[in-house]
Amino acid sequence: MKRRASHTSKSSAPHKLVKKKALKAKAPVTVPDLDAPAKQAQLKAYEEGLKLFQQQKFPKAKLSLEKVLEGPVKELHDRAMMHIRICDQRASRSPVPTVKTAEDHYTQGVALMNLGRWDEAREHLDRAHKAAPKADHIVYAMAALDCLTGEADSAMQNLRIAIQLRPENRYHARNDEDFAFLQEDPRFTELLYPEREGSLG
Repeated sequence: MKRRASHTSKSSAPHKLVKKKALKAKAPVTVPDLDAPAKQAQLKAYEEGLKLFQQQKFPKAKLSLEKVLEGPVKELHDRAMMHIRICDQRASRSPVPTVKTAEDHYTQGVALMNLGRWDEAREHLDRAHKAAPKADHIVYAMAALDCLTGEADSAMQNLRIAIQLRPENRYHARNDEDFAFLQEDPRFTELLYPEREGSLG
């Protein structure tokens, strides 16, 4: 009797374990298949967006990355959002119109000045000045850029020319924060406030 009892317990126990294992293995199989096409589409859109991003085609990259936001994978969603933010920043910095005329170069130069990209700004303003050497607003912008980059002598020279070309620039420069660097320079005061010199004399 003891042998039969022990034999029964040994054979029945493994049989129950096998059933439990089989149930566990079957349960999650069908779940990933439902999202698989959406995940693949999301991954494809992300890869495409990333490729365009690396090529610096920011508007197109943004369109692809926005498709990623529709997919189920949160990690890809978060990555896409990060790249979309960068796309927005870069797109606003990138010159969309083709820069050809003096005015184009002037506009681009001023925009780059506002972003603190001094070297690129100077390049555009130099081109603008070559194309239109007597345009007072271009020379004025060059003076402002010189001042922002600490080039006091060049700033004074350009500002003097800008005022000669258009005397109203004297009044603009008085209230222009870009010339703060020159506020303590006696040459600047003499140039902008000639009436003071006259009254002293």
